[in-house]
Amino acid sequence: MGPYLLGLRLSGRRVLVVGGGRVAQRRVPALLEAGAEVTVVSPSVTPALDDLIATGRVTWHARPYEVGDCDGAWLVQACTDDRSVNTAVAAEAEAKRVWCVRADDKDAAAAWTPASGRVGEISVAVTAGGDPRRAAGIRDAVVEALRDGTVDARRNRTKPVGVALVGGGPGDPGLITVRGRQLLAQADVVVADRLAPRALLDELAPDVELIDAAKVPYGRSLSQETINDILVDRARQGKFVVRLKGGDPFVFGRGGEEMIACAEAGIPVVVVPGITSAVAVPAAAGVPVTHRGVSQEFHVISVHVAPDDERSTVDWPGLARSEGTLVLLMAVERLAKVAETLLRDGRSPDTPVIVVQDGTLPTQRAVVASLSTVADRVSAAGIRPPAIVVVGDVVRVGQEVEMVRAERRP
Repeated sequence: MGPYLLGLRLSGRRVLVVGGGRVAQRRVPALLEAGAEVTVVSPSVTPALDDLIATGRVTWHARPYEVGDCDGAWLVQACTDDRSVNTAVAAEAEAKRVWCVRADDKDAAAAWTPASGRVGEISVAVTAGGDPRRAAGIRDAVVEALRDGTVDARRNRTKPVGVALVGGGPGDPGLITVRGRQLLAQADVVVADRLAPRALLDELAPDVELIDAAKVPYGRSLSQETINDILVDRARQGKFVVRLKGGDPFVFGRGGEEMIACAEAGIPVVVVPGITSAVAVPAAAGVPVTHRGVSQEFHVISVHVAPDDERSTVDWPGLARSEGTLVLLMAVERLAKVAETLLRDGRSPDTPVIVVQDGTLPTQRAVVASLSTVADRVSAAGIRPPAIVVVGDVVRVGQEVEMVRAERRP
């Protein structure tokens, strides 16, 4: 007969774990997450359990199991590698009508620990006839389906309200956060940027209203005021609105303006950070923005106006003097002027530069040059936005890695 599945609310209730090895190490964190008061009985424990004990989250009796240890427990986990000890623990628990899980013998256990997972307020538990590996595989598949919206998350009785400003990451749809994907699956309206991961939009339900808020350089665009009005209008209609952006909403994403507009209209707003392209795209090209002994600082600069434009607030002379990494966004069209300014203010002409177009996407390509030659090289290669420019000695680190890989290839 199969088990009767039940969700135990263990907050404030004593749970006994007999054994301090790897099985106990896996079980204890889940019990603590459920709020249980965990007592471990074992002559020794793993370092991970020792850390939980040192912080006061677990009570440890450093000795073998003794009759009477089950007193006051609501649940018992017999996790030793000694079958006779587990049998004795289970027998005491049975006599005292306490549910006991045996790690060594599912058929002799009064209860099984399911493979469990959690996505938001949804808990998943799978037993699979007591086969832990099979149960874990099924659990993983269900949890992934909940996370990416394959299992319809819009059937919630209590769906989100208001507006969510979601950072979609640098372009690869696999780099959006779990939380961002969850909210996207629950949206009634999606207002998407040009640099948002467009592949995710194909997964939206047919009844989701999709609004293209693309700002094409030197082309058509939707004004920020119009975008703000759309967010407020749809939310006031009772719809849950996801503003899907590339990168992170608060890193040159104008997310702060949208948050203020919603707040002024009385619309609740949740912000989901995203992986910013300023760090992710260099990483995808094998370039760390910091590296020990090379650069202990990096600067992220928006070059939506040229260095000599009166609207620029960037301290270009200070950046030229800095030995840190410069990560330039929206710089391709003004790269010649940027290089000229940095050279004039003191950066070495030999400073390495990498320009990465379509970072993290299958179409990603890069050009490596020196600061004195990069503008011509980028122009000749036909590099177009969106692209990230990295200036600094960390570019050589990426080149060294590629050289090592090339030497190790058969």
